[in-house]
Parts: sequence; C-alpha cells; structure tokens
Amino acid sequence: MKIIRYRKEEEQIIAAVTSDGAIYPLPYEGFIDITRDAKARKTSILAFVEDKVSNLQPVDYGMKEVELVVPIDAPEVWAAGVTYEKSREARNYEATNGKLDAQTFYDKVYDAPRPEIFLKSTVNRTVGPNQDVYIRSDSNWQIPEPELGLVVNGEGEILAYTIGNDMSCRDIEGENPLYLPQAKIWKQSCSIGPALLLADSVEDAYQLDIICRIYRDNQLVFEGTANTRQLKRKYDELVSYLIRDNIIFDGTVLLTGTCIVPPNEFTLQDGDQVEIEIPEIGILRNPVKKQQPSEVLVAE
Repeated sequence: MKIIRYRKEEEQIIAAVTSDGAIYPLPYEGFIDITRDAKARKTSILAFVEDKVSNLQPVDYGMKEVELVVPIDAPEVWAAGVTYEKSREARNYEATNGKLDAQTFYDKVYDAPRPEIFLKSTVNRTVGPNQDVYIRSDSNWQIPEPELGLVVNGEGEILAYTIGNDMSCRDIEGENPLYLPQAKIWKQSCSIGPALLLADSVEDAYQLDIICRIYRDNQLVFEGTANTRQLKRKYDELVSYLIRDNIIFDGTVLLTGTCIVPPNEFTLQDGDQVEIEIPEIGILRNPVKKQQPSEVLVAE
C-alpha cells in the first residue's frame, strides 16, 4: 500500500494507492494525520488505511493522469553517509585525488560503531516529483545520490519508505570535509517521492532494487543499479543515532546512503533529467537546473 499526494484543480489531495494501481482519496490533510489516527485506534497504519479504503470508491483516473507533488512535507531531511562500499570508494577518491589505496577517515567511519548522520534539507529546500533540482553555481563536479528514505515519527518509528535524491558536490566535499554542509545543502538540493510505501506492507526492506538513470538531450548517459541488501548498517541502527539526544519531528525523512555513483569524470549539467526508481515505490523524476549566483531564496 502506497500513499501519494497530488494536485487537482488547485487542491492537494492525499490518497492511498493499492497494488492494482487504484487511487482512493483519503479525508486527511497529510500522512502524519493518518498515522496519528491509526495509533489512537491502536492498529497498524496498513490495517487502518485498508479499512478506510474498504469503505471508499476509487477515482476514475490513474497514476499517469495525476500531477504528483511531494508526498510529505518533511520538516527535516537527514542523511547517513558512507553506508555502502561504493560510497566509501567514491568519498576516498574525492579526498585523495584518486589515490584509491590511501586510507582516509571515510574508511574509519565505514567501520566505526557510530555512523555518519548529517542534516541534508528542510521543508523549504526539498522538492517533489518533476520539480527542478538545482546544481550549485560554484561547483564543477556534481552528481545525484539515489537513496532509500525512511519516514519516521518523533519516537523513531519507521512509518514508511520513500525515494530520495541527495544531490552532492564531489569537488567541494573532496577539497575539505569541513565543507560538507556546502557540498550537501542549498536551494532545491534534495528531492523525495513519488510516494510513501507503508512500512507495514514491506516484507523485506533489505531486498529493494534501486535504479538511477540520467538523461541528457533525451539520451541515456548513465544507468546504475544496486540493492538495499548491500547496505552495511541496519535501518533501526541509523534511526537510533538520529534520535539520540536529538529532537526529531513527526514526518522527518532519513536517507540511508547511496550505493550508485556515476563515473568519476561525470558531472550533472543544466537540462539533464534524473530518474531514481525503486519499483515498489515508483520513479522519482527531476529536471536539473543550474542555479545562478544571483538567485536568492527568501523564506516565506
């Protein structure tokens, strides 16, 4: 069972999507409201939504006919780093100017008990399906990072899974690890979506395929695949460090790390399109736009 949010005639609608693709609008403002009602009734989110759907009629249009928007207004998006072997290799390459046999602090964090956890985005910096993701004006080596995202509540319970694009500047992080915030956080540097896959409906979240495709001038220029079974750490372990001595808001998303990295000579360009697919969740598509130095985001 998936949860989506879409726009129809200026209205945003939250809906359940069953395995056959039928869409059932739900009488809620957002996903967290659904989870709170389920908890109040002492039932699982899946059972709660299935009960709601059983008393509703599906709409007469399908997923291809709706304008999807970001499925949840995540107050914060956090990310875990160096959780896959591929990520460790890429970070080492950046930090050592290509000396792959050199040992770095990335090797240490990969093997350490404590994972790397950092703030990636906030609700005003995060976009959804088909919205532009930006590349920085002061970086020459930028890539998408396809990741499985965990949607959690304030107690650290994993409520659902989604797809995340953790846009990254490899040259900025490689120059100095203290530049990590600038290598990771800027306007529209994170996308999530297109749906929320209820955690209760997933038999094994360590057997999810992840596919990343990048198109340039309508031509496929990169495709990579991986599987969440390659993740070194467990989801509960990552969440336990996220919530430790921390304030976490309901609906926070924790990205679990990347296992797909384009070739070292590749960088995103203005006009590219990134697709990240987890078949059970869907395809997160985002056009790429180069941010101009003069563009300034003013918070509302």
